[in-house]
Amino acid sequence: MRLASVIGPVVGTAIGTGLATGAAMTTYALWEARQYTLRRVRLPVLPEGADPLRVLHLSDMHVVPSQHKKLDWIASLAALKPDLVVDTGDNLADRRAVPAVVNALGTLLDVPGVFVHGSNDYYEPRMRNPIGYLLPDSGKRRTNVPELPWRDLTASFTKSGWLDLTNSRSSLTVKGIEFAFAGVDDPHLRLDDLPAVAGPADPSADVRLGVAHAPYLRVLDQFTADGYDAILAGHTHGGQICLPGGRALATNCDLDPGRVRGLHTHTHGGRQAWMHVSAGLGTSPYTRIRIACRPEATLLTLTPRGSSRQ
Repeated sequence: MRLASVIGPVVGTAIGTGLATGAAMTTYALWEARQYTLRRVRLPVLPEGADPLRVLHLSDMHVVPSQHKKLDWIASLAALKPDLVVDTGDNLADRRAVPAVVNALGTLLDVPGVFVHGSNDYYEPRMRNPIGYLLPDSGKRRTNVPELPWRDLTASFTKSGWLDLTNSRSSLTVKGIEFAFAGVDDPHLRLDDLPAVAGPADPSADVRLGVAHAPYLRVLDQFTADGYDAILAGHTHGGQICLPGGRALATNCDLDPGRVRGLHTHTHGGRQAWMHVSAGLGTSPYTRIRIACRPEATLLTLTPRGSSRQ
C-alpha cells in the first residue's frame, strides 16, 4: 500500500507532464504554420555582365478561402516587384479556392510567369494521420477522391499570360534575357512525361530552367543531364515536421533529407545544376502544423555565373 501510494502520484505527474508537453508542442506547431517567411537567395545563372533579375518562387500554398492571413501575406508579395514568377504547384486545398488564389496573386499575374501543377491541385485533400507523412510509404497519394477545379486554375493562369509547362518546353524573354524552360506534370502521381521534354536544353538561351512540383531524382537527373542551369521544385514542405535546427525527418519523395529545402546542387551524367526546393506556404487543411520549418516563399535574385550565391 505504501509503495502504491508513492507510485500513483509519480505516474500521475508523469502523465500530466506528458500531456502538458504535447499540448504545448501542438500549440507551437499550429503557430509556426502561420509564420509566413520570405527567403532571399542568390542564384548565379545569368550571362556575364547581365543585370540581376528577381524571380519569385511560389509553391504549396494549399489555399482554403477562409485562410485570410495566408492570402493577405501572398498578396503582399506583389510589393517585391519580381521580374518573373515560378509557381511549382499545390495551390489548391478546397474546391472553392481558385478565386481566392487568383485574388491573392493579384498583380503578380501581370508579371511574366510559368507554372506546373501538383497532386493537391488535382484532388481534394483528405484527413490523414500526420505521423504517416514520416513513414516510408507516405508517397502514396489517394486519387479515388473528387477532383479539384484545376482546369479553372489553369485557365486563370494562362489567361493572364503565364506559361503552362505541363510536360512541355517553352521560352520567354524577360528584361532582355532569354529563358528556356522545361516542365513536367506532377512526379508524385507519376504524371511526369520525361520523354516529352527530353533532349539538350536550348544552347542559344541565356538561362535554362527545369520546373517540377516534386523533386524526384529521375526528374532532377534528366534536367541536369540535358544541361539545365537550375531546377525549381516544391512539394517537400521542407520536411514540415523537423528536428530543432530544421533537420528534416522525411521528404515525401526520394530526395535525400539534406536537400529538402533551399539552394543546393545536383550532379548527373557528368553535369551539375543548381536546385532550389521551396518549403512552400501551406499544409494540408486537416493538419496545419509545422515544426522547425516555417512556411515560405523565396525571392531568387539571378546573378551572373561565377558570382557568389550568398
